[in-house]
Amino acid sequence: MLTDKISVLIVDDHPIVRQGLRQLLEVQDDLEVVGEAEDGATAIEQIQRTLPDVVLMDLVMPGMDGVEATRAIREISPHTQVVVLTSHHEDALVFPAIKAGALSYLLKSSLPDEVLDAVRAAARHEARLHPRIAKRLMEEISGDAPSLESLTNRELEVLKLIAQGNDNRQIAESLVVSEKTVKTHVSNIFSKLQLADRTQAAIFALRQRVVPLDHEN
Repeated sequence: MLTDKISVLIVDDHPIVRQGLRQLLEVQDDLEVVGEAEDGATAIEQIQRTLPDVVLMDLVMPGMDGVEATRAIREISPHTQVVVLTSHHEDALVFPAIKAGALSYLLKSSLPDEVLDAVRAAARHEARLHPRIAKRLMEEISGDAPSLESLTNRELEVLKLIAQGNDNRQIAESLVVSEKTVKTHVSNIFSKLQLADRTQAAIFALRQRVVPLDHEN
């Protein structure tokens, strides 16, 4: 049956956490929990069956951890966005998770409304970062930042879409251009802004307020 609800998969090795998240999500008219998983491997199986819009992902789990699972999910179901929800804020987990393809990164100390906002934002391909995480990510780009003035209007559009978690195919569809054209724009952006990859581009966009940071919208 067709539904306009945002489908969510919950991945956490603690049953009580999964239960709490399910209860939070299921009372929302626009959200639907389509499954639960206690580790990364089980999450992959669920993804292949349910193809959810959003995954709420813990990081430290037995077997396949959240970082590896996130990387696999982004390959299996590119439209599925991963929202990390974890107790851990160490750099050794934060940066690998985001580089693996996580769109948002929240701590379990986040308020329920912040979690709900992150899920809904992820369905729109918009990032949400816990303030502590956002600060660390922005500090990763050191020195004087190149100016946005070096970008064309179309390159600014592409940069914004990158920061929102879109891949080249999704950007091409959004702008009604070819993927080859998008690749050219991405290459130009990296060159002009002296960036190494899409993660740095997203961080730069957040820092320069090309896209809203956290609840600045």
